[in-house]
Amino acid sequence: SETTEGPYYIDADKIRRDITEDKEGIPLTLSLKVIDSETCKPIANAAVDIWHCDALGIYSGYESLSTGGGGAPTDAPTDAPSGTPSGTPTGEPPSGAPSGGTGGGVHEEPTDDERYLRGTWRTDKHGQVTFRTIFPGWYRGRTVHIHTKVHVDGEWTDAGYEGGHTCHTGQFFFDEESVLASAELEPYVSNTAERTTLDEDTIYDGSGVTGGLLRLRYREDDIGKGVHASITVGVDPEATNDGS
Repeated sequence: SETTEGPYYIDADKIRRDITEDKEGIPLTLSLKVIDSETCKPIANAAVDIWHCDALGIYSGYESLSTGGGGAPTDAPTDAPSGTPSGTPTGEPPSGAPSGGTGGGVHEEPTDDERYLRGTWRTDKHGQVTFRTIFPGWYRGRTVHIHTKVHVDGEWTDAGYEGGHTCHTGQFFFDEESVLASAELEPYVSNTAERTTLDEDTIYDGSGVTGGLLRLRYREDDIGKGVHASITVGVDPEATNDGS
């Protein structure tokens, strides 16, 4: 499904498949296949972005705005901003509850130079791309998720990916069983933020794979050994879906 971009997107400035950097967490291999939603043919040479928070709910580039749980800045708000309804929001809750309460799909300018858990890579001739990262954590107001964008019709250069347009903006989700298993391990167990379940989330639409629910493989007795997540993403390459 197409979803909001959220406030913490940073345009493709890290062309890499391994986005982990020095972040601790359960190893996660994310395998995506991008296809034309009408013909089901693979889309090669697309630029795929992914970004997500760390185990404590902090986004790189926005550490001072992310409240997280266990690693929050001392000046971060701990409740809804003044004037904001305390009930269920109608749009996407703030990705880390930025001070100022813009939330939703309103883009925030980066506040620092960190870029962990962000990256862009190119689909191969089969439309496939694989990233190495960590299992995301959570923060107040959102279930565990990964953001993604797919760009087409651009050009790959020595500097990265230029031009083209964004044909898909979405989010990937994790089933409750896997999240509960991750929450028993460090550093996730140190995340004290109130957790929103998959069913409570205002972005996930409950439609399973169509809504971005990942297929997961891991040892049920030891999720800490690593998780493999996969999904096929059907896009309309002629459309523009920038998540705004």
